[in-house]
Amino acid sequence: MEFEIAQSTPTAASIAMLVQSHYNLGEVIESEFLRRSFNQVYRLRFASGRQVVARLCAERPRGGPNASFEAAALEHWAALGCRVARCLPAADGEVAIHAMLPEGRRALMLFEYLDGEATGDSAEDIEALAHGLAALHAAGQSLQGTGSIYRLDLDYLLMKPLQGLLRAPTMTAELRTQFADLGQRLHDGILALGELAQVLCHGDAHGSNNFVVPGPGGKREAVFFDFDEIGPGYLAYELAVYPWSLYPRAPDVPPSDKVTTQWRHFVSAYREARPVADVDLAAIARFMAVRQFWLLGEYAGRIPVWGSQAIPTDYLRRQVGMLRAWETLELPL
Repeated sequence: MEFEIAQSTPTAASIAMLVQSHYNLGEVIESEFLRRSFNQVYRLRFASGRQVVARLCAERPRGGPNASFEAAALEHWAALGCRVARCLPAADGEVAIHAMLPEGRRALMLFEYLDGEATGDSAEDIEALAHGLAALHAAGQSLQGTGSIYRLDLDYLLMKPLQGLLRAPTMTAELRTQFADLGQRLHDGILALGELAQVLCHGDAHGSNNFVVPGPGGKREAVFFDFDEIGPGYLAYELAVYPWSLYPRAPDVPPSDKVTTQWRHFVSAYREARPVADVDLAAIARFMAVRQFWLLGEYAGRIPVWGSQAIPTDYLRRQVGMLRAWETLELPL
């Protein structure tokens, strides 16, 4: 019989051969498989000494990669002085090439290689992240041309992930009702807040998709990469991703003083660089819950690759408790 493949994992050596044949960058002398998450990521070194990052894009619950828009946005940001890892075009000028794999055709994109460390706990690092994010948002306002195939709205971030989650084989009838009610209340509550600011979002700025490096005069600066979640969307969502990454994932565990201090450093530094309206500040806590629904939907969509026990039933029960607690969460300013 012929097996159906959910997702294969090419070796680093095979990715190196593919890149060498489609890019005018010379011979690849070193290759390394870095990470498998939603996509597969590789590091390549050429005979010239240049290093690049290759991202083999996976099909997601949303659909395929936002490749053309991502590449155009990165060029725009870089031209305006924002520090980002740009997309490198193939020999034919395209922003992506395609690998034929057992599961079908998958896009592969090459990006500039960055070196450094993810955002640390210090006030200087957190300030660099916030100021860098504010710079991306300010510069993104003038982007024109290629349209994004995704918009980070409530349908994309909440309602579609919720529907995928409700179909998970580990979901019980009781939990299905609870998640559906939580998601609808969250949706309606955000709409009731009124009009919220929109920006060009990184989409995944939790502090580990950037490095913090010394800038001019020794001041710490953020350099950003991994824009797979890019798209126009809510400012409040973009700002919610960082505290979402910090806050405890249990309903009965309050945030530590350290977490509260980090969040305050972040929001204060962002507002120093770029104003945030009161309604958007008020929405950030709600969008932390939206972010969690988005993540759960992504996990549900990866069940063919990761298995159903990526979201077991007992884990889903704990999620309900946490999301209920987050319904009344208020972030200190």
